[in-house]
Amino acid sequence: MNRIVLLFSLLVFTLPAFSADLTREQVVRLLGQASGGKPADLRRKNLQKVDLSGLDLRHADLWGADLRYANLSHANLAGQNLDLTIMRGTDLSGANLEGASIFGVIMIDANLTGANLKNSRVIATLDRARLVGANLENAFWGADMKNQTMGLMRASCNKADFTGANLKNADFNRVLLKFAKLRKARMENINLYRAVLSGADLSRAELKNADLREAHLDNADFTGADLTGARLDAAIDLESAIGIETRPKKIIIR
Repeated sequence: MNRIVLLFSLLVFTLPAFSADLTREQVVRLLGQASGGKPADLRRKNLQKVDLSGLDLRHADLWGADLRYANLSHANLAGQNLDLTIMRGTDLSGANLEGASIFGVIMIDANLTGANLKNSRVIATLDRARLVGANLENAFWGADMKNQTMGLMRASCNKADFTGANLKNADFNRVLLKFAKLRKARMENINLYRAVLSGADLSRAELKNADLREAHLDNADFTGADLTGARLDAAIDLESAIGIETRPKKIIIR
């Protein structure tokens, strides 16, 4: 009896922690049969750690798919509905996600370096994600206050790295950006109303005409940042921000 238990235990602990539903070759085959009216059925499929790099996935149904640690680098996901997928640790570097919808998704530690997220709609957890040099122009990652029946829903980007990223005209209202790296980011006309930027590094960022009203700025670093025309009305803990000297009715950038 003890030998049977031992053998069973060894079997359980040596089995893989997961088994993907499809291989890359099978996905490629499905994509070859897909069309705009009949997408490749990858809906809710387990694709953990599968190499999907460089594939054109615009005609795939990926809703709810498990993409943890999958390789989607340089994949074409433009306009895709990626709602309720799981993308923790997923490699999306250089991927085209223009106009994509990413709602209710865990993307902790995801790699989006150089990714195109222009016009994307994202309500996801991207804590510690890498977005170095990514394009988020006109992206909407903020809270939609007309649709908050489930409570305040917004992107969480705590400790995420946006170094050198393009966030021009992006809507990041109420987004969580604690200790995020936004060094040298292009953020002209960005909406950061009530965003939480505690401890964030915004040094040398372009923040012309940015909306920082009521934003949490405790210990945020604005050294060398361009805040020409920026609105900082009622910003919280502005006096503790680094690189900004506040005086009555006047803000001086160091």
